[in-house]
Amino acid sequence: MKTIDELLSEGVAGKRVFVRADLNVPLDGTTITDDGRIRAVLPTVRALAEAGARVVVGSHLGRPKGAPDPAFSLAPAAARLGELLGADVAFATDTVGESATATVAGLADGQVAVVENLRFNAGETAKDDAERGAFADRLAALADVYVGDGFGAVHRRHASVFDLPARLPHYAGYLIATEVGVLKKLTDDVKRPYVVALGGAKVSDKLAVIDELLGKADRILIGGGMAYTFLKAQGHEVGTSLLQEDQIPAVLEYLERAGKNGVELLLPVDTLVADEFPDMKAKAPTHPATVAADAVPAGTMGLDIGPETRKLYASKLADAGTVFWNGPMGVFEHPDYAEGTKAVAQALIDSPGFTVVGGGDSAAAVRTLGFDENAFGHISTGGGASLEYLEGKTLPGLAALED
Repeated sequence: MKTIDELLSEGVAGKRVFVRADLNVPLDGTTITDDGRIRAVLPTVRALAEAGARVVVGSHLGRPKGAPDPAFSLAPAAARLGELLGADVAFATDTVGESATATVAGLADGQVAVVENLRFNAGETAKDDAERGAFADRLAALADVYVGDGFGAVHRRHASVFDLPARLPHYAGYLIATEVGVLKKLTDDVKRPYVVALGGAKVSDKLAVIDELLGKADRILIGGGMAYTFLKAQGHEVGTSLLQEDQIPAVLEYLERAGKNGVELLLPVDTLVADEFPDMKAKAPTHPATVAADAVPAGTMGLDIGPETRKLYASKLADAGTVFWNGPMGVFEHPDYAEGTKAVAQALIDSPGFTVVGGGDSAAAVRTLGFDENAFGHISTGGGASLEYLEGKTLPGLAALED
């Protein structure tokens, strides 16, 4: 995989460089609530611009249905990119049409443009190779060189991620190079004990990575909504907590295999419960009760790990050589149910080992809850991509960058 440093050494002045970024930031209307993914691509964009390239940035945002949708416009992201660069960033109001063609043609050396949301064109996500390829051909006409730096999308077989690099000289940007280097530390060069903390809503989202980690991790700590499927599998009452009963057979098999493999698979020993899911807009106090995890009262739902579980999980992270964390421990967006996620985040900071926050909601939680991002070894920009890499899958966007 060639890197951007090799491209820069070859010279890029005057060349049109298409940077596939991940500007898929959360929006409240047109206000960006977390610009972490924009900041993550800055080193690549800035280095190319300073070297005299004409930089064309492409990205997706949200899941529009293959047609323009103002709710998913990249205009706010383009404006924020310009603020962070301290320079004007041109914005094309389409992906490969008249505006994109004119905007790119108008770039001078060292200038940057963003084209509109790539998913506004159905060819970006098409299952049909020919349809995807046709869109990639039109994107390729906008550039001389391709730089892949949208790690959050590399697990997608999309036109701008998989097909476009086949049509242009291609290189990995700084972000992708960093992400891959970190993930190799979690697979090829692991310092032990290797502790994995997994949370989030659905156990089905994590089954494949648990399957893989049962042969690699020393300890796996389970929290979030997915914990209640594990507790139910053990025969415990979980009230109205989030539950995927169809996953219970797989969960039982994993619990058995963990024991055979000598992997500590820990579940919550206590949990915070309430009669109903909290109002996330009002965020009014809900007065949750703390109960034993194996005795959730009928009619109540678990919404966070309890204080004893926080202590237990912190102790299991205290001597870790390597930590990977993906998924919050509770409904961290509400102050009544943020303490479990805070406790795990703080335990990572206190851990002497190499700590990785695996993107997605866990990365959002770190920022939302006010932690210093530099206190962690690495905060990934791609939750799904990180998980699929750890599952041992071939990621299309990385494979496309290989020679």
